[in-house]
Amino acid sequence: MSHKFYDGEVFHKRFKGTNHKFTYNFFMLDIDVYNLLTLKIKLFSYNSWNFFSFFAKDHFGKGDNFLQNITNLLEKFDLVATKKMRLLTLPRIANYVFNPISVLILFNDEKPSSLLVEVHNYNGGRIVYPVELNQKSKTQYMGEAIKDMHVSPFLKRTGLYKFTLEYKEEKIFFGVDCYEDNVKTMMATFRGSFKEFSTKSIISLFFKHFFLTFSVVIRTLWQSLKLYRLGLKFNQATDIDKQRRY
Repeated sequence: MSHKFYDGEVFHKRFKGTNHKFTYNFFMLDIDVYNLLTLKIKLFSYNSWNFFSFFAKDHFGKGDNFLQNITNLLEKFDLVATKKMRLLTLPRIANYVFNPISVLILFNDEKPSSLLVEVHNYNGGRIVYPVELNQKSKTQYMGEAIKDMHVSPFLKRTGLYKFTLEYKEEKIFFGVDCYEDNVKTMMATFRGSFKEFSTKSIISLFFKHFFLTFSVVIRTLWQSLKLYRLGLKFNQATDIDKQRRY
C-alpha cells in the first residue's frame, strides 16, 4: 500500500517570555497524492464520512479534487509537480478535524526538494508557505519561510519559520522553529514511526487517538491560559489572519 501512518509524539517548547514545554502523543497520515482512491478501505474513506477520512477540501484548496487543488497552488508559487509527492496531515477522526499544520513534500530523484506548508490558526485563518529545501546531511533537509499569519496569541504575527525534515521509510522527523527579530521564540517537532496503512492500524490508532483532534484544541487553549496567567502579553489576530488565503 502506498500510504502509511506515522505514530509518535509532538514536542513543543516556548522561549519567549518564559521557558515552557510539553509533549503529547500524536500521529500523522502520509498520503501518496497520486493514489488517492486507494485511501478507500474498510474504515477509511476519501471525501466521505468514516472512522478515519480524508476530505480534499480540508487541505490546500476548497475543491473536491485534491490534485487540482495542489496543481493550482503549485502554479501560484511557480513550482512544478514532481513524479513523487507526499502529504503529511491529520485525517478526520469521526468526521472532525483540526490541522495546525499539513505538509506537501515534493521529491526530485527520491530526495525532498520543496514543501508547501499549510498552517491553520484558531481564528479561521489559513495560509500556505512555499519552502525550498536544502540538504544539510545525508537525511536532513532544511528550508525557511517568512511568517505572515497570527498563530499563537503570545507571538507576533510576523517573523521567520525554519523547517527541518528527515524523511525515511520507517521514521520521520519534522520540526518548526519560529524566530522574531533573529531570536528563537518557539520550537515544535513531530517524531513518528511507521505504521502500515491498514484496517488493523486504523482500529489501533482510532482507540489510541480518538480524542486527538479535540484534545489538540483543548490542550492548546489550556497551555495558552497558563501562559496568560504567567503574565505574557496577549496579541490579537488582525482581519487578514481570519481568512483562508487561497
